Amino acid sequence: MQVSLIEAAASLSDLVQAAINGEEVILLDGDRPAIKFTPITSAKPRPKFGSAKGLVWMSDDFDEPLEEMKEYME
Repeated sequence: MQVSLIEAAASLSDLVQAAINGEEVILLDGDRPAIKFTPITSAKPRPKFGSAKGLVWMSDDFDEPLEEMKEYME
């Protein structure tokens, strides 16, 4: 939707609501686009530390040398 600045002054709240509803609203200064209304998206939620607890399992001998590598470690 493109609206002149004069028209926008009369119906600003309607234009803001249209932008909030996802419609692209562009205000024109004469014949050229001057301002674009877009809704602000909410920030991504922060990760919750510890939320993966119990989902990852590691063997007790995880850091032990591999049998195949013993000859290289001597």
